[in-house]
Amino acid sequence: MNIDLTYSGLAALGSGLAVIGAGLGIGKIGSSAMDAIARQPEASNKIQNAMIIASALIEGAALFGIVTTLLAVFK
Repeated sequence: MNIDLTYSGLAALGSGLAVIGAGLGIGKIGSSAMDAIARQPEASNKIQNAMIIASALIEGAALFGIVTTLLAVFK
């Protein structure tokens, strides 16, 4: 068994999990934001700003996960 192939497979699995988690998180944020805007349209600006900030934080965490898995492969 080739050790490099094992690390590459685990890194690909880790990257995939990071992307799936980010997609689920952003989907949940978008769904909740749309529900909140439908209930209180006058607060749409505040809700949208909070949604964008939370989405950026989730994307940053996912990117961090992908970079660390790539660093594990190309160490």
